[in-house]
Amino acid sequence: MAGPGGGRLGRWWRRWRRRPVAVQVGAVVVVVAVVVGVVFAVSGTSPKPKTTPTTTATSPSVTPPDEASTSSAGVTAHTINVVFPVSNLTELATTFGFAGDIEYSEQAKAIRLFVKTINDSGGINGRSINAMIVPFDATSEVGMRALCKQWTEGGAQVFAVLDGIGTWTGDNQLCITQEGHTPLISQWTTVTNWTTEGSPYLWWTGPDDASLLQATVNWGVSSGRLGRTIKVAVIAGNRTSDQVALDQYLLPDLKRAGITPIVETIPADPSDTAATSSAAPLVVQQLRADDVTSVIPLMPFNVFFPVLQAETQQQYFPTLLLSDYEESIESALGLIPVPYTKALNGQEGVTTETLGGVDDSRPYAKGGYDPGDRSCWVIWHKAYPLTPKGNMNDFIEEQGPIQGWCQAIRLFEAAAKAAGRHLTRRTFVEAMAKITDFPGGYSPVLSYGPDRFAGPAQYRVVRLHVNEPPSSQCKTPLKPLGPQTVCWVDVSKWKPLPT
Repeated sequence: MAGPGGGRLGRWWRRWRRRPVAVQVGAVVVVVAVVVGVVFAVSGTSPKPKTTPTTTATSPSVTPPDEASTSSAGVTAHTINVVFPVSNLTELATTFGFAGDIEYSEQAKAIRLFVKTINDSGGINGRSINAMIVPFDATSEVGMRALCKQWTEGGAQVFAVLDGIGTWTGDNQLCITQEGHTPLISQWTTVTNWTTEGSPYLWWTGPDDASLLQATVNWGVSSGRLGRTIKVAVIAGNRTSDQVALDQYLLPDLKRAGITPIVETIPADPSDTAATSSAAPLVVQQLRADDVTSVIPLMPFNVFFPVLQAETQQQYFPTLLLSDYEESIESALGLIPVPYTKALNGQEGVTTETLGGVDDSRPYAKGGYDPGDRSCWVIWHKAYPLTPKGNMNDFIEEQGPIQGWCQAIRLFEAAAKAAGRHLTRRTFVEAMAKITDFPGGYSPVLSYGPDRFAGPAQYRVVRLHVNEPPSSQCKTPLKPLGPQTVCWVDVSKWKPLPT
């Protein structure tokens, strides 16, 4: 992308489009034209399937790892069959009219490299990982469910499924885990109900949004953004996952703080694009009429974008309490300095990710990677060294797809090795429950337990910052690409997530 901040924004866009951690219950691309004439293909969400597992307040208790299936399906004397679903955007490109999937091959290359590294070092207690890389159409719930059934039923020989960047989402996770009793490691998350339903097979490398929303409320109160005398609103998507997060988690959190917010529900499925576009200006108009000053977004990007557009058109810019819920922080970074600087510059939020860290290993990028990122870069750089003419092979984005797959594969390796030679689904999930202080990738450290299925345990507050002219607030100016036009600024140090 050309223009100010094009390099930084371009990297964010590639990262976010390939890794729609902001999606719930499916993934699709919405094409939106921004005021500068740049076209973004944006990952959103798709409707839940007509037949879905039940996720309600009366969900059953967690199934402990020692009650998991003892099946060793997919495990032979010499191999372990592991599925790697990779979203193939060819169908999206055809449907929505944007450039084809330019990074599917990069993801496949990353998966093969990190799996090969393990296999070449003796594998998993003498067994090699058989990487079954499966492209799928993220817009087709029917197709995703059919794949799930193919992997988990009828004598299927699949031991586990790894989703390194969060494209296997929503009820499709429960299809594999709750229905299929097959281990799944995934970056996509929602609230605790999902891991309860999918226990003990569903393990997240991203945060549990229940803890994240509690942290957001705690920070909002302590920072003066939330309070009994402050007009607070929640804009929530109408999807099941958003409504569960609202009714069972966020509203009770706010009630305990003595806050009764105005709640606006908005169509959130991409199939409701016209309804979303029509509703967004009305929602913003109502919040403005109600003198709302603080807004908590509880919605995917395909809703967040038109809401920001409506705010800009109406010149109404409330304080936003951003978070990792649907990646509102990370997606917001890609929308400044254009087109929504007024709506987003200076806004703050809660994150478990290394957003303020360094995603470049080169000497002029001070600080280097976190340990987990660094070790992945060493393998990548050895396989794809910098050429004399120069390229980006010495570069791995901290939140990018290469790092995401490395993190998931290494986590699987750690648990499978700890399970011992007698590898079954039970020994695997029992080993997962014992992993603590694991060097992460998207988050610094991952820790699990018998009833803890989301790895990140810490959060911090960051601020969106337009870095023009360049300021010392931006920690990592990327020379010689030029200083970052937008960046993250740390507001607080790491703190434990509420439990």
